[in-house]
Amino acid sequence: MLIGYMRVSKADGSQALDLQRDALLAAGVKRRQLYEDFASGRRDDRPGLEACTKALREGDTLVVWKLDRLGRDLRHLVNLVHDLTGRGVGLKVLTGHGAAIDTTTPAGKLVFGIFAALSEFERELISERTRAGLASARARGRKGGRPFKMTPAKLGLAMNAMGKPETSVADLCAELGVTRQTLYRHVDPNGTLRADGKKLLAR
Repeated sequence: MLIGYMRVSKADGSQALDLQRDALLAAGVKRRQLYEDFASGRRDDRPGLEACTKALREGDTLVVWKLDRLGRDLRHLVNLVHDLTGRGVGLKVLTGHGAAIDTTTPAGKLVFGIFAALSEFERELISERTRAGLASARARGRKGGRPFKMTPAKLGLAMNAMGKPETSVADLCAELGVTRQTLYRHVDPNGTLRADGKKLLAR
């Protein structure tokens, strides 16, 4: 079965899905098998994409108009396609820079293999530059690394808020300026300190 995914960044009407929808329908995707999002391609938490990937079954093929409709981060794309491939799901890109990608064919698998290799190369370069930068900073007596987003003051607020049943975790994360993952590394759903929270307070 062919399942199509469409995305535009804005939901204010300035961008439309018509071109993508027409291309996917022409490629053989049934209208009832189309999923859509109005969200940035840099966001991983897209409800349309989540519903689309859940609907895919072994033997299905995910069809997109252009590769950047799936996302704009190469690592996210590679991880997504690896996950689909592991489930026996193919990916076909209709046009644009990724038009040679059709993981249901040997040639398409080769092209995506090159994408994956480039992603790995990019990761290695970033890691190497980070290590070199940290070593240089230490040599000058400075500590490297990103500043901690969770502070003792934020942690206190999180502990108090997480113990209340009416607390929205999404709203709390937005207020504190931290991700859900960071929050749960420091406190559990009941507001009790976890390992990272104890380390933070011990500093």
